[in-house]
Amino acid sequence: MTAEPGRDLAAEARGPLAILYKDLEGEVSEVGPVCQLSGRCCRFEEYGHTLFLSAPEAAVLIADAPPPVRPLDEGLTCPWQDLQGRCTAREARPLGCRVYYCDPVFDEHAPRLTEHFLGRLKALVDAEEWPWDYAPLHRHLRAAVERGAIAAPPPAG
Repeated sequence: MTAEPGRDLAAEARGPLAILYKDLEGEVSEVGPVCQLSGRCCRFEEYGHTLFLSAPEAAVLIADAPPPVRPLDEGLTCPWQDLQGRCTAREARPLGCRVYYCDPVFDEHAPRLTEHFLGRLKALVDAEEWPWDYAPLHRHLRAAVERGAIAAPPPAG
């Protein structure tokens, strides 16, 4: 399913995703992982992970996050990670970012929470008849650049 022309997916999804994310935050806080601001969550290739997100999450991220601060790449890193390793898109970040913690205490809880909230996200997308398009972040960003929704930051140099 693709987005209908003229449809503002970010506007439609913003509120429902905020509720989902708040529920997730509540469950994560019960476990109590500690974020040590290492920045590993944003260095995908270096730490062996890929950030996947759905079309509604991508729409909200692109609409609500500040412009990327790093060059877009082929999925090696997140372009919203600043030079100190912090997320500049924190409020708009997708589910995959919200369930990733380097804290070993969280390791046993992450799969359950991820599956539960990913299931809730998919049910929401289906109920609202939004496009799913679950894909790596860099694919969503390349498409956004192509349609002019975001400007690619200049290459590092």
